[in-house]
Amino acid sequence: MTTRADIQPVPLSLVESDLAEAARRLGDSFRRTGFAVIEGHGIPDDGIEAAKAAARACFALPEAEKRRYHQAGGAGQRGYTPFGVETAKGATLSDLKEFWHVGRDLPEGHRFSATMPPNIWPDDSVPEFRPAMQALFAALDTAGRRVLRAIAVHLNQPADFFDSPVQDGNSILRLLHYPPVSPDADAVRAGAHEDINVITLLLGAEEAGLELLSRDGEWLAVPVTPGSLVVNVGDMLQRQTGRQLPSTTHRVVNPAPERRHLSRYSMPFFLHYRPDWLIEPFVGDEPPITAHDFLLQRLAEIKLA
Repeated sequence: MTTRADIQPVPLSLVESDLAEAARRLGDSFRRTGFAVIEGHGIPDDGIEAAKAAARACFALPEAEKRRYHQAGGAGQRGYTPFGVETAKGATLSDLKEFWHVGRDLPEGHRFSATMPPNIWPDDSVPEFRPAMQALFAALDTAGRRVLRAIAVHLNQPADFFDSPVQDGNSILRLLHYPPVSPDADAVRAGAHEDINVITLLLGAEEAGLELLSRDGEWLAVPVTPGSLVVNVGDMLQRQTGRQLPSTTHRVVNPAPERRHLSRYSMPFFLHYRPDWLIEPFVGDEPPITAHDFLLQRLAEIKLA
């Protein structure tokens, strides 16, 4: 049985009631493991359930119908991406998943319209999908900004340091479906990887399987409890902090053979900087790079671009 990572839950309300304590507790967890577990995230249960139901309905559509919403040449940034396309960096086998990306809705003529394309909505097939995902996107965006206030203070920056960098950020809500796998499947549901973005927020998945790689080289189960929010550091924040906060390798392993006939669904939210934000490390000698250029480099590495 896989050992559980030592990650103690932190109530998100501390950000408002005792920001210094929130910064201390979250900062310690991120520095040790790259991950934190949030309790009391404030996202309404009915909104989460509505998004889950809409995602399930979307993935249950016939394959030909789903592929209507696949944008060829779009690097998987909006709409549907079929099973077996994305591959973890350095891996030879593709991940056992299909997914749908929902991005930020921008007004017409916005300065980032060229790099942040409009969303693709299955309004004809699943009309409840758009309102459910727009509501969940907004709620996770708000929760992520609260976490960033604690991170900023932990890094001895003003609490509002990240407000401007993530304003109109190229964030993505990813709806994931890992279909049932055979008892002898070779690939894992999601190969070992790090996230590209600033921080990732993950609502607890119904099926276990999320693991992080410790500094000692041991795979540890991430304690994803019902009602919690798992947050992990992405590569952009690792670079920004001069690796003070690590972007930890993680994966989603296949379940025990007797549960491999079940699907796994999850809804991670990848919080990004705005495309033109220059990632300049606080310490270290890594050269500055815009968030958009960094994203393009990483999308090529995982075979989406």
